Amino acid sequence: MSAALSRNGGFPSKRTLALQIEHNRSDLYAYVVDHLSQGGRADYVIADEAQFLTPEQMDQLARGVDDLGLDVHTFGITTDFRTKLFPGSQRLVELADRVEVLQVEALCWCGARATHNARTVDGAMVVEGAQLVVGDVNQPEAVGYEVPCRRHRRRMTATTSGSAALSPDVLPVAQA
Repeated sequence: MSAALSRNGGFPSKRTLALQIEHNRSDLYAYVVDHLSQGGRADYVIADEAQFLTPEQMDQLARGVDDLGLDVHTFGITTDFRTKLFPGSQRLVELADRVEVLQVEALCWCGARATHNARTVDGAMVVEGAQLVVGDVNQPEAVGYEVPCRRHRRRMTATTSGSAALSPDVLPVAQA
């Protein structure tokens, strides 16, 4: 069951080399019920990249917990590069029995705890634009993402800016 819900499986999304997203099922509850009706077993559901699920799909996962006794574990981020909640993440926070921040701490380029997501275009941080960018390989500018601390997110200081601000004085290294 969890393999059917994996990032590389066909459900809920499949990312191919061309960065296409294919949806072959959108009703998570119906998918699980269909699986169980065919004699399958499901003790738990794991959803990675849960921020990309819709609010309706979050409701369906909650229904699976309440009606089917499933344990549901979701993983993902809550806010986008604009510091706005993803609709799926918002609904998850509204419905979740428990929300835990994983103890894996990402670090900003300055060494502080990274707390935000940032989109960069050609190395410069941007705070406007579409929430989701799919198929950006055909765009002339290089789109990337990084995780800064709040201070560098507010100052819009991307990693490339930080590396450009390093001291020009370098330690001498002996050549062999």
